[in-house]
Amino acid sequence: MSPLMTRPLLFRLVSVVACAVGFYLPLAVVPMFAGSAGAESSAGWANAALLLATVATEMATPAIVSRFGYRRALVAGLALLGTPILLLLTPAGTALVVVLAVNVVRGAGFAICVVAGGALTAALIPTERRGEGLALVGLVGGVPALLALPLGTWAAPHWGYGAVFVVTALVPLAAVVTVPALPARDASSEASHGLGRGLRRAALVRPAAIFAASASAAGVVVTFLPLAVADEAGWVAPTALLLQPAAATLARWAAGRLGDRRGQTRLLVPGVSLSAIGMAAMAATGSGILVTIGAAVFGGGFGLLQNATLSLMYARVAEQDYGTVSAIWNGAYDLGMGAGSIGVGAVLSVSGFGVAFLLVAATILPALVLARSEGRPARRPAGHRTGHVAVAA
Repeated sequence: MSPLMTRPLLFRLVSVVACAVGFYLPLAVVPMFAGSAGAESSAGWANAALLLATVATEMATPAIVSRFGYRRALVAGLALLGTPILLLLTPAGTALVVVLAVNVVRGAGFAICVVAGGALTAALIPTERRGEGLALVGLVGGVPALLALPLGTWAAPHWGYGAVFVVTALVPLAAVVTVPALPARDASSEASHGLGRGLRRAALVRPAAIFAASASAAGVVVTFLPLAVADEAGWVAPTALLLQPAAATLARWAAGRLGDRRGQTRLLVPGVSLSAIGMAAMAATGSGILVTIGAAVFGGGFGLLQNATLSLMYARVAEQDYGTVSAIWNGAYDLGMGAGSIGVGAVLSVSGFGVAFLLVAATILPALVLARSEGRPARRPAGHRTGHVAVAA
């Protein structure tokens, strides 16, 4: 069996960690900064601008990679993710238009990092261990993300906004020095089919849609769960929000190992089922025990789908289309989270949190149909090659 950890992948993990820190450390701090500057009513637009810019640039990144190659795209992404935040330390930095502009540029940088970097990462992992490798990368990036978000909100009032913003700028820039050590894969030399054609391929859209159904619920959990259990004991919300990503990380690792050995499609139905069951359990907002158990169950399903859908999509394309897969999957992730938050926000005007959470669980269930269809062996014409695409070392 081919070794999983290679020197190029080790260098790639450095930029994975840097990207996670650069994105999550100021994620809650920038709205806090806008609010402290007297823009409380508009502070929420800061991360909305970040999300919109991220989704838009994710769709454009395959073309960027095709023109400039993976390494130059990744350098640009890291620079755009970190450097612009230093503008908030200037005299004009408190203006809302500057805050929004900074987050738009940072969102574009993050999108380039995750799409171009994700495609390059997939090319560095042995094909027969792709699921396990993606799980490892998810773990390496997930732990810093989990720690950076609360660290930023703690550091801002204790050390000042300037300290958070300087670290946010320096960490991605420091990772730029590792990019030349990555393989010089140039996507412009390959005949990529492009994003438009990728979106017309049901074999890619179906797994992305399955994952988006679970991602929409994840957006609801992050946004509304603390509000839904505000009247419960103080331990409920933080415990649930810790168990959900922790369970997702463990499930993602398990999915990597099981999927490589038994097939990724076998994990789709359990992933969707656990997502729906966990979301339904969290609808019992009056019971802290059920909410925390539901968060853990949901996290397990979400983690299974994270790894299984991405691994499955990479297995269905040639290496030159890894950027397209990364863009579609990340777009499904972000759009799903945004749609869930917006949808529940609208439902809450006519119902309570419990009913809204049950409706979210119900919206996950149609994904079971897609998951079951993915698990059925496809009928292939004679002479069709069923093997995985080889990945250059």
